[in-house]
Amino acid sequence: MGSYLVGRILQSLLLLCFVSLIGFAVLHLAPGGPLAQFALVPGMSQADIARIAALMGLDRPLPIQYWEWFSRLLTGDWGHSYRDSQAVLSIIGSHFPATLELMLAAVLIAVIVGVWIGVMGAVRRYSIFDSLATAGAMIALSIPTFWFGLVVIYLFSVKLAWLPAGSRFTIGDGSFLDYLHHLIGPALVLALVEMAVWSRYMRASVLDEIGQDYVRTARAKGLPRLVVLFRHTLRNALLPMITLAGLELPTLLGGALVTETVFTWPGMGRLFLDSLSYRDYPVVMGLLMFSALLVLLGNLLADICCALADPRIRLT
Repeated sequence: MGSYLVGRILQSLLLLCFVSLIGFAVLHLAPGGPLAQFALVPGMSQADIARIAALMGLDRPLPIQYWEWFSRLLTGDWGHSYRDSQAVLSIIGSHFPATLELMLAAVLIAVIVGVWIGVMGAVRRYSIFDSLATAGAMIALSIPTFWFGLVVIYLFSVKLAWLPAGSRFTIGDGSFLDYLHHLIGPALVLALVEMAVWSRYMRASVLDEIGQDYVRTARAKGLPRLVVLFRHTLRNALLPMITLAGLELPTLLGGALVTETVFTWPGMGRLFLDSLSYRDYPVVMGLLMFSALLVLLGNLLADICCALADPRIRLT
């Protein structure tokens, strides 16, 4: 286990280096660059823009800019925003709780509903319920997140007035019920695709376990059907879902970006798009590195949890 962890940590650090290098190059080689916003200011001359570039260090060669940024990153200095000079870590820290809250709510909904649909679909294979669940999952995987979000806003906010159209809370309220009321819409939208994915994987996993020898042996012993299902089949069928939880982190983060934009949710996804529009590259790079770190950490924790949950798995 120890050698495995050391190897995975070294691999993750190497991947983070590649992510930072590619992300930095793509951002700074894009047309316009971070100085394009200053060119739109009335009365701004080329001499003024050159002076700003020198102050910000943007007049140096790109490899030197990258090395200086990466060196500061290793010391814990993620840079400062071009917009308001706030520390990048402080900006991310102020938006991360909203994204975490949205992702946890979506995962909770997706796991509970998706696992139930998958188990019922496997137990009642080829039934009407299974056919409807399969068709519903395919439709959910085909619907763009932003379109479903707009439909939810139109139906439940504009027409029925059941849910707020956006934001995280009502100004002047801020109670727990108010937070929960605002969370329902974006959490359901973000959970839609995850629910479909979990239901399909869970169905396949349960079907695979039902055909195993230990399940047939348990049935031959006369154990009740529910005991065989929950105590034996479901316990082993849930093991691949731990790995799935780690692999679905990028999908959750990508979906959160769209969902937060549609519902004006003040999380990292909306911050990312706002920073791109303002060409606030230090914040964009900070969000990119933070998201990559979350994904790599999630995959590592999923592998460790699988090894702890199943003694047959040996990490070498």
